[in-house]
Amino acid sequence: QVYVVFSEELGCWCRALVESVWCQADGFQLRCFLVDYAKYCSVASKNVRVLAGAFAKIPHRAKKCCLHCTKPLTLHIDYCENTAKIGPARRWDTAAIHHFRKLLE
Repeated sequence: QVYVVFSEELGCWCRALVESVWCQADGFQLRCFLVDYAKYCSVASKNVRVLAGAFAKIPHRAKKCCLHCTKPLTLHIDYCENTAKIGPARRWDTAAIHHFRKLLE
């Protein structure tokens, strides 16, 4: 379900999909995917609203996607043996994401 959340970074209300929720001392935080900006952000639960009827029918400008058969890799460094090998990783690291975005530009 799509909600409306206030993004502190963008300074405006945005449509978002809620990815996860966690509890903090001052309330709940939600990790959201902004469907019109293709960005992830953390939002306090007090800044989440239900999306009104007609606005829920507007198509998203961004979609979550992945590269077909492309797995993240990272450099594994063994300081004891003084070696470095490229191997599988759970997530894409920041440098790889930055490089990919520059290629797209």
